[in-house]
Amino acid sequence: MMMGSRAADWLPSRFAMLMGLQAESYQQIVRLFAPQSLRPGQYLSTVGDGLDVQLHLYACHTHTLELELTYMVCDPATGRHSPEAQIRVYSDARMAEALHCHPGRGRWLHLDPHGPTQIILRYRLHMATFLSRWLVYLAEQGHSIDTLQPRVAVPAAEVSFES
Repeated sequence: MMMGSRAADWLPSRFAMLMGLQAESYQQIVRLFAPQSLRPGQYLSTVGDGLDVQLHLYACHTHTLELELTYMVCDPATGRHSPEAQIRVYSDARMAEALHCHPGRGRWLHLDPHGPTQIILRYRLHMATFLSRWLVYLAEQGHSIDTLQPRVAVPAAEVSFES
């Protein structure tokens, strides 16, 4: 470190870290599932590990996609699929933003759009980090566009944490 230089002078800001995570998540999600080539609907990725991943593509706009990724596992504490992430993909900016995340076991992260800026930024960083790590994990498990199939019907029974 140079004399007189402070760590804050050479460390990236939280905002720069957030933008980097969103760009990284964009690359990961496009490489994994190529959502820009899908039609709106529900898709299921199965790799034989008992943890099927559902991709629900809600909307395709000129430069944005709105989707949700989740395991087909029900969190008994909340009744929600877990983990789950609502994502907006910006093709023009090449970024994927985690809008809401539910990592599971009752830890629901909710972003108050009217809260203090530092708290909002901290939540967004947490959600972006979660999404980035989860996408890396899904790729390591073998999930990809090749394992993704249109989901026709909802199964009668889904896996639960208590199974």
